[in-house]
Formats: sequence, structure tokens, C-alpha cells
Amino acid sequence: MPTTRSPVKPHNAVWAPSDALLRRFDLSGPRYTSYPTADRFVEAFGPAQYRQALTRRSAAGAVGGRAPLSVYVHIPFCESVCYYCACNKVITRHHEKATEYLDALEHELELQTQALGRGMPMLQLHFGGGTPTFLSDAELDRVMRALRAAFTFLEGAELSIEVDPRTVTRERLAHLAELGFNRLSFGVQDFNPAVQRAVHRVQPYEQVALLMQASREIGFESINADLIHGLPLQTPDSLAHTVEQMGALRPDRIALYSYAHLPQRFKPQRRIDAAQLPTPAERIAMLSRSITGFLAQGYTYIGMDHFALPDDALAAAKRQGRLHRNFQGYSTHPDCDLIALGVSAISKVGATYSQNAKSLPDYYDLLKTGELPVVRGVALSREDLVRRAIIMALMCQGRIDFEAIELSHLVDFRAQFAPELERLAELAQGGLVEIEADGVQLTPIGWYFVRAVAMVFDQPLQSDRARERYSRVI
Repeated sequence: MPTTRSPVKPHNAVWAPSDALLRRFDLSGPRYTSYPTADRFVEAFGPAQYRQALTRRSAAGAVGGRAPLSVYVHIPFCESVCYYCACNKVITRHHEKATEYLDALEHELELQTQALGRGMPMLQLHFGGGTPTFLSDAELDRVMRALRAAFTFLEGAELSIEVDPRTVTRERLAHLAELGFNRLSFGVQDFNPAVQRAVHRVQPYEQVALLMQASREIGFESINADLIHGLPLQTPDSLAHTVEQMGALRPDRIALYSYAHLPQRFKPQRRIDAAQLPTPAERIAMLSRSITGFLAQGYTYIGMDHFALPDDALAAAKRQGRLHRNFQGYSTHPDCDLIALGVSAISKVGATYSQNAKSLPDYYDLLKTGELPVVRGVALSREDLVRRAIIMALMCQGRIDFEAIELSHLVDFRAQFAPELERLAELAQGGLVEIEADGVQLTPIGWYFVRAVAMVFDQPLQSDRARERYSRVI
């Protein structure tokens, strides 16, 4: 059996939320990786608008210096389908399909750098999917060469990649390190064999443990692991055992996502027997026990569904008020413009968001015309910008500073957001926030419900009660 790190002293376990609070906020809402959220993007924002955003950034960089970028690369391919998955993916065992995709990816990269300028500094790179490790070593080499030719990789840049434990070996992990990747994210979801079979993702605990041990020996700076609660055949006891096993492996960061069963939107979920899903009461119990379990194992609660060891950079960033948030979740890096590449990928440049075509045929067709593959997006209004600043302040710092918002956006906070302050007063009675003379502060318990607090400032959501399209708030 592989060796594991020694557990750390329990941290802030006293702040685990009660079952009553979890039941009260058992509702759906956005994850706020952006504001406005992606479901609010419009088709009126297309390639021309995105190109204009890129050229404006390039021109601004020529005058005032070149701010670092974050870059995301979407690899959509998977060899087999996981029934719970809501990601944009293409299921195939034909690895030759990757060649056409990489041709298109390089074409898109060239189009983006034509408008943006070559050699822009890059501080953060993330490969997501799908399964990025669907690509062969040679194909990963190819993508990294193209990226290094397009951007200047800064010293200390975070280079991360999502890893399917079923598709990698120690040798493949070593090759990822040679390419410069310094952070791995393992998709685990659950260690229980029955649950794994029910969602069509079988990967024994021992396999994951060996790969995590190899990752540390190879020298990766950070190891992440993803879990999901609310899957078919999960019980509070079975998930508690998975939490115990995961804690023994000591990944630096853990994400515990809530499964959203939306078979009408995501076809693979139709293969899940709804009768095997946990009841609402069971979901609450497994979440409560999971939170308590991770805190007892020494993890720090970061926000939403994220935990980190106290000596991890993410935990330090939270203590020091330096947390940031992007489409990959919480980050220690400054809020950067995001250049996203690949099918369905979402970019953030200046006060705009833009999303590429969601299907491979559409993505390929747009590129063949010589045009950027953007099909929808949004240019943020002044109102959007101030609400985004408020929501991100809550999500990252756990505090709204009235004066900071007023000076940055030239608004009278109390006058403009009087209805929101009234709704926050109700949350204050529940112990989630404290309303002070100069701002609003999340309580330690309030951090668990930060999405519910942020929803108060989501103007479209307040008039749109159809929230079933979102995952659970906690």
C-alpha cells in the first residue's frame, strides 16, 4: 500500500453548519465563475465583438504595460461516458480524431494572437475537458509547443491539467512534469465500487492512491481531487468512508461538488436510475458528515465546495484576503483576462465574456471561414460591472466594503442596493452575514452558503425563479 502524508491537526471544525441550516438552503443557484452567468450570454455578441475586445487589450498593453493572462485549453474527448457528467465532451475510442481537433486548435490560437499580439505574458494555464489525457504524449507536446510560441510563460506560472486516473500511468505523469505542468487535478467522484458502477466510472482506490504517490515523488507542487455527493447508490455511510479514504491520501485541495440530476439537459444522465438517487434528507446528511469529516482531518474550508490543507497556497490566500475566482474555480493568482481555446470554451477579456461554438462541426466550420469560433457572449454594462465586483468580493474575500465599491464604481451603495440590503438583513438573522456600518461580512458559517448570499445581488435571478438549471448551492 502506498505511503500517505501524516494528518494535520484539525482546523476550524467548530464551524461545520447544522443540518437545519443545510436544509434551509437546499436550493439551486449559480456557481458564479462569471457574472453575468453563462446562461445570460447572447448571440448578438459574436466574433467581431470578441476580436474588438482583443485588439483593445493589445492597444492598452502597448501604452500601459502588458498584464499577465490566464489561458484555458478545452480537450473534449473521452474514451467512455460517465453518466453523471454535464461537461462538453465527445465520446470516442478513435484517437485519430484528435489530429483534426489539434489542427483547429492551432488555427484558433493563431487567429487569437493575430488580434491580441504574440508573446503576451501568461501566469496561469489550465487544460480541462473532457479528458485532456486522452491526448498522446506527442499530441500534448504539440499543444504545448504551440502555446509556448504564442505566449511568454512567466516564472512561477501555474500550469494545471485534469487527469483521469483510468487513463494515466506513472510514466505519463512524469511526461506531464517534463512539459512543465506543476499541478494535477484527479477526477475521483467516489471510491465506493457500487457507486462507481452506477455512474460508469470504475477506478479502484488503490489505483488512485498509487498515482497520487507517484505524483508527489515526481515533484508536482499541488494535487487536487474532485468528489461528488448525491450520486446514485451513495449513502451517508458510504460517502463518509470515501471522505475518510480521501483524507488519508492527503491531496492538497479537495472539491466536493453537488450532483445536479438534469436528464432533460444532459443525455448521459438518462442512464442513471433516478430511484437510486439519495433522498433530500440523505443528501443533507452526507454533506454535513463530509464537511465535518474534512475539517476533522485538518482541511481548511475555502468557500463553496472547496477545501485545502492549511499550508496550501489557496488556504494562505484565503487567510490573507487574496483569493480570486475564474472559470476553473478559486485561484491564488490576480484576476487575469482569460484566453480560452477549443470547443465551448469561454473567454473573459476586459468587460466582455465570449463562448465558442459548443459542437465540433460548428467549431470546425467557423474556423474554416477564417473567423474566430465565437457564437455568443456579453459586453458588461455599468450595472453588471458593479454587481460583478460585489459578487466576486463576497465569493473571494467574504466581505463587501461599501467605500471600495463606491469609489471604484461611483455609486451610493446604500441607496442603489437598498432592496438587497433588506434581503441581507434576513440572512443576518440566520447568522450568515453581519451587516456593519461600512460593509457586509460573511460569518464563518456564512462561507458555506456564500452562493446563496451572492444570489441576493444577481439581478436577473431575482426575477427568474426557474433555478433548476443550476446545481445545489451547497
